[in-house]
Amino acid sequence: MQKKLVKGLYLSIFGLLLGCSSSNKSTVHASTELGTTHQASPINAKHPIEYKPIQSVDMAARQSVIQAYQAMKNRQWDLLPNYAIAAQNDHELGAYPMYWYLRQQLSQTNIPVPLTLLQSFLKQYPNTYVSARLKADWVVAAAKQGDFRTAVQLGKPTINHASGICAYYQAKAALGQSVSISEALASAKNNDACGAMLNTLKSKGLVDLHKLREPLREAVEYDNKAMAQRYARVAFTTEGFQQFNAIINNPKQWLDAQFGPAKNIEHAELRTLAFSRLARQDRENGIHFLKTQGAALLSAKDQQWAYTQFALVSVLNLEDRADQWYRLGKDIQLSPYNAAWRVRAALRQPKIDWAWVEKAINLMDSTQQKETVWTYWKARALKERGHTAQANALFAQLEGQYDFYGLLGQEALHGHITFPTQAAPVSTAELNHIKQNTGLQKAVALFSLGWRNEAVAEWNYAIVGLGDRDLLAAAQWAENEHIYDRAINTSMLTKREVNFHQRFLAPFEGRVGQQARSVGIAPSWVYGLIRQESRFVSVARSTVGASGLMQLMPGTAKLVANKIGMSDFSPSRVNDFEVNTILGTNYLSMIQADLDGKEVLATAGYNAGPNRAKRWRSALTHPVEGAIFAETIPFTETRIYVKNVLANAVWYDALFNKGKVKSLKNRLGTIAP
Repeated sequence: MQKKLVKGLYLSIFGLLLGCSSSNKSTVHASTELGTTHQASPINAKHPIEYKPIQSVDMAARQSVIQAYQAMKNRQWDLLPNYAIAAQNDHELGAYPMYWYLRQQLSQTNIPVPLTLLQSFLKQYPNTYVSARLKADWVVAAAKQGDFRTAVQLGKPTINHASGICAYYQAKAALGQSVSISEALASAKNNDACGAMLNTLKSKGLVDLHKLREPLREAVEYDNKAMAQRYARVAFTTEGFQQFNAIINNPKQWLDAQFGPAKNIEHAELRTLAFSRLARQDRENGIHFLKTQGAALLSAKDQQWAYTQFALVSVLNLEDRADQWYRLGKDIQLSPYNAAWRVRAALRQPKIDWAWVEKAINLMDSTQQKETVWTYWKARALKERGHTAQANALFAQLEGQYDFYGLLGQEALHGHITFPTQAAPVSTAELNHIKQNTGLQKAVALFSLGWRNEAVAEWNYAIVGLGDRDLLAAAQWAENEHIYDRAINTSMLTKREVNFHQRFLAPFEGRVGQQARSVGIAPSWVYGLIRQESRFVSVARSTVGASGLMQLMPGTAKLVANKIGMSDFSPSRVNDFEVNTILGTNYLSMIQADLDGKEVLATAGYNAGPNRAKRWRSALTHPVEGAIFAETIPFTETRIYVKNVLANAVWYDALFNKGKVKSLKNRLGTIAP
């Protein structure tokens, strides 16, 4: 009876929708029909979880969902409402045709919001990912069309939807309601869709140069010109913004025209930012200009910050002199990115000043100091200076952390790494229970169709708020379905119980291990690399075109195939398991041989290219610990990659050797120029 009513509702609404879509009427405002204002909800808020036994699927309805998917891909939007009606009996995926249709409708700013359909959809599918996502999209659409009351009443998005969060804060500000400026600015960080929110905050007098100085400086420092201009447009006057653009294009020319004290706060900030830009464009002449003219043009604090800008560019080019320039910055507070590099510059020195390392870490904000990397290096600084008890207390804080620095911390404290106590295996009852999670049922169905984007979103939504045992059960279900990336990522969310057979899955173990040994490299290393590269998703493809388990670029695959005499190679076979692992392991072996057998260097070379790894090594003026080399890799992606791959390799090695854990410190070794 209920399905008949729903079908009738969709049929009646579809007629209304066709009339609305061709109407020239003004935008529908929903604020008076939504009821009381929703309270703002935290991101990824825990939501009610529905549990129902797995039921057989109406295959005719499922076929309609599949047809709707193709229509959506082909942008045949008008076909979707009819598919939505035909798909109603698919209890798992029947919502998707109308969901795709409504999302497309909301993206069109020149037509009214389909209010009745949206309200019906949200009512029919409460506490689901598709409703949460559609609601967030509606917040964006309402704000774009000036319907701020509706945007606020819909509430702050409960999923990770930065555009929706910015639109929500924009709407609150537009209505004169209280807004957390810190939260609003955090949502705008590196988000191109938040310009309207920033403009509204400015028009309401809620942000100014003082509040935007920190994010503006971070954007300029990171050379994110688009984000910097977005902040500058709001922070500066019209004249100031024109001056800012001149600085971005040619900071030295702009600075050459400066003399005497700054006229006002805006002028002082423009001068400071000009030195940051100069550091990137000409640090040799720029540092001389700062030393000779900086005191006349900048305040003492701004001059200190300017020195750290030259230091940052210098250390990213792996120059030892960067440490001297950071010291000229004295105790100036820095962005998390630059504060980290202040410590890394100190670690690269021929004779490490451990007191300065400790001080530089203490200058970080409290949140950054608690990261495992800085907990470890502060402990090392204390230990090197003879403060053993304090050092050991910090090393002890790394117990239970299984990442790169958790492992090094264990070695520093105990002299060895201990394999952690493993959680009890998932029981049949626990597995059967989690299979009744309807959100996970939808995700598994989507994975079976190969719709990974939708499947991952559904899975991630479905596991929010689950306890350890349910997470382990969900990971087990994913592993049983060969959804290896979800198995790993879900198991990693547990707080107290750990299952390394899930976190460090080793599918295809015999075949990968045999191939690794055939080219003379450690199977644990190969597994550590695959886990980081693709999470064992054989169809994985990166934004730059790398493919397969070992994420090979087309040109690299062809080159290696030619070198090893793979006569039947073709680019279309790069994703094949055998081809990908043969080429990937051979390539890794070649890089390792070319880099003196060092896994640290070869891992960096696999990610960033072997020539870069060689340049980073040649920039050394003295031998360094492998951990210091890894931590001071200038590419953020590669630095994280190397640390993760080598920590993975330690745990895979332990799993392959009955829990006996080998030294990460020994594996890292020493890197010499």
